[in-house]
Amino acid sequence: MTIEFSVTNDVFARDILTVAQLNQAVGRMLERNIPALWVRGEISNFTQAASGHWYFTLKDSRAAVRAVMFRSRAGAVGFVPRAGDQVEVRARVSLYEPRGDYQLQADAMRRAGIGNLYEAFLRLKEQLASEGLFDPARKREPVALPRAIGVVTSLHAAALRDVLTALARRAPHVPVIVYPAPVQGADAAARLAARVREANARAEVDTLLLVRGGGSIEDLWSFNDEALAREVAASAITVISGVGHETDFTIADFVADLRAPTPTAAAELACMPRADLLGRTLAAAQALVRAQRRQLDRAAQRVDRAAALLVSPAQRLAHQRERLQGLRHRLAAAWARPQARRRGRLELLAQRLAHRAPDLTRAADRLAGAARQLGLAHARLLAARQARLAAAGAQLRALDPGLTLARGYSIARDAQGRIVRDAASLAPGQALDLSFARGGAQVEVLQTRADREPS
Repeated sequence: MTIEFSVTNDVFARDILTVAQLNQAVGRMLERNIPALWVRGEISNFTQAASGHWYFTLKDSRAAVRAVMFRSRAGAVGFVPRAGDQVEVRARVSLYEPRGDYQLQADAMRRAGIGNLYEAFLRLKEQLASEGLFDPARKREPVALPRAIGVVTSLHAAALRDVLTALARRAPHVPVIVYPAPVQGADAAARLAARVREANARAEVDTLLLVRGGGSIEDLWSFNDEALAREVAASAITVISGVGHETDFTIADFVADLRAPTPTAAAELACMPRADLLGRTLAAAQALVRAQRRQLDRAAQRVDRAAALLVSPAQRLAHQRERLQGLRHRLAAAWARPQARRRGRLELLAQRLAHRAPDLTRAADRLAGAARQLGLAHARLLAARQARLAAAGAQLRALDPGLTLARGYSIARDAQGRIVRDAASLAPGQALDLSFARGGAQVEVLQTRADREPS
């Protein structure tokens, strides 16, 4: 492979850069000019951080390069690499700017030399995941107290001995049924699937263990079979897988209801320890004894209370008679007290009513006196009004113009009907209207005089 670098930016020639700017520019150049590629090498200095990121060195006989694989990518690998593993990594070249070290950012990883198998593993894993076979919602918890446990594995496998030893130590009371099948070879996957199907058909166990010891990816390939995976997913019996070591992952692990890191761990997850069951049984028995004692104590107390309340009919009748007599007295007293209160209140109201009753004689005298005073006041008012009326009549008669005219006076008015009071306002030839005590006359002014002032 030939990789060419084309740097067109002349920033290196123009500016004085800080170290950070230099590393940043080199990092951009590497990411822009080197595409993602596959690199083969040996794992060393592998570290899995608490964050889930992987940090390791990829090396060969002549060189080494640092690499990082972030958690989102590491979760899809399907195995955890160990120092000395030969792997192929698909990565992008980048620069870790704080130190100026170039490194690989890995996006995918597979074991070296088995790329085709690993690609097939990833394709099948993606297909089954898209169908929902890995969905946690469909997985079931193992039966806490199974009536029997089934084991699907080879009769000659060390995994079977580990499982039987763990079950004998942990739960010797639980019977174990082995469904033998080869765990490696050309027809191993088909026979494993047949044994899982047979166990479901016989329905004689509550938990099924699918186990084998560790090995290479070729050794474990039977557990990556699609038919076996679908058989495990369709199983009505809870399936616990325990294939290989803790870092080995197979398709059967993903579709099983529960994955154990080893066959022994699968046996331990299949049932509760006999000591725990005995402890729980003893604790339950003791709790039952305590509950029974408490129940008996409460029952004895109830009997004692009932006996204390038990009396003869004669005593009960006498008690009821005394109680009835007391109620009669209370009733009579309760009736008498309100009656006395009402009687006293009525007498008080009668006294208040008598005290507040009106005196009719005194009221009649007051009324007669008021009537007399009203008559006198009316007479005085009428006399005063009559006197005022007579005075007003005399004054009116004194101002009557008819009386003045009767004494020989007349009233002169001009053509507009206005009374003429000043001879200076007249002109010779002007027509006047004269009013007398009896009748009137139309005259014409011949001459005016102004020889007398009004008095």
